[in-house]
Amino acid sequence: MTPNGSRTRAAASTSATAALLLGGLLMSCSQPGGDSTGEVEIERGLVDRVITTLASDEMEGRAAFSAGIERAADFLVEEFDRIGLETLEGLDGFRQSFTVYSLTPENSDVVLNGEPVAASDFFFMAGAPQVSWSQEDQIAVTHISDGDDFADFFASSRRNPSSALVLVDPAHRDLFNRYRGFFSGSRRVLELSEGGTVVFVLTGAGDAESYRVELTTRVEEMPLANIAGKITGERTDELVLFSAHYDHIGIRTGAEGDSIANGANDDASGSTAVVALADYFMERRRPERTLLFVLFTAEESGGYGSQYFSRQLDPERIVAMFNIEMIGKPAVEGPNTAWITGFERSSFGEILQRAVEGSIYTFYPDPYPTQNLFFRSDNATLARLGVPAHSISTTPIDVDPDYHQVSDEVETLDLDHMTNTIAAIATAAGTIVSGEETPTRVSMEEQ
Repeated sequence: MTPNGSRTRAAASTSATAALLLGGLLMSCSQPGGDSTGEVEIERGLVDRVITTLASDEMEGRAAFSAGIERAADFLVEEFDRIGLETLEGLDGFRQSFTVYSLTPENSDVVLNGEPVAASDFFFMAGAPQVSWSQEDQIAVTHISDGDDFADFFASSRRNPSSALVLVDPAHRDLFNRYRGFFSGSRRVLELSEGGTVVFVLTGAGDAESYRVELTTRVEEMPLANIAGKITGERTDELVLFSAHYDHIGIRTGAEGDSIANGANDDASGSTAVVALADYFMERRRPERTLLFVLFTAEESGGYGSQYFSRQLDPERIVAMFNIEMIGKPAVEGPNTAWITGFERSSFGEILQRAVEGSIYTFYPDPYPTQNLFFRSDNATLARLGVPAHSISTTPIDVDPDYHQVSDEVETLDLDHMTNTIAAIATAAGTIVSGEETPTRVSMEEQ
């Protein structure tokens, strides 16, 4: 899960002994997506094997762009192949490979009205990696005056496909410097734009009678890959997505003793759930709706995996997204409970609640509203596109002592609880997978 700087790390998490399972590994519930017995059984041995492998020292904390995450990807590809999933359209395997571009400013020369501009007084916002402008190019020149809203202008400029030279009144110096601090350093983007470059200059000049802008950026290509597979249903244009992120934060430099942040709970637990759910649904009869199983990369590094995935298909086709985050520890409400982020934003949570009525399991709204968890995981990217995309979790996030620490090891988890939670998700997904119910779309106005 993407960090929140205000998160409390005090106090110990709920004792694992609180997770006494009433149903063991077998959960008698409503019919899940075509299971004729009405019982959901998740293989505990599979859960143990997958999470132990993903959270092993061999994976070196699964940091994006590392050798460790490549080993994790190889393992997950083998699991999808073992299960017998199909590949997504346009892919020749389970890797959905893409490139992130690292941009580092190198050379700069800005002259305004015949006077050189100090590097501290301009920044290269976005666009083509190389810029060479003069007044002969007739680049649009605009102004942010003393009384204007700098942040609003900045946001609108990012949506404008046209290039521009923006003269910023010194009254905005403080906010200007905050933005410049970001854009003057290295940053990563999913796409290299050939247009829409905006250069901001802090100046008291009323206009740009003449200018010259020469900017050069070093571009480094950085490969990444989501792991994705599917089970084709009767309805090929209606997709139910089960997801988690398989990356973590890697090796903690400067740590004494153990330096590997294994990320067992965050989010090897969710990744294990996706593998187990794929294994489970593959053994059922053909589902009504098509099921996607996707493990996102680089959630901890900017959400690049889910961002890339969201651009590869029509989000209107996704009727629901079950994003699984940190289910290795029992919730404070009890051993057979899980919470759903953004519960009020669609009817997704209510559908899950109805699906497990009469069972031992309960789903309820996120009890940590101040943590802003709905927007801190991969579900947020698709939710912003209207998809009923929600994260399901159980960990007491406000008091978990192992979050983003080297202590996030398999030994700190309750695997009985985790196995039971996966079974509950399989059950709760039943009426959505079968096409009986469809969650309402997430409203853009509510975001």
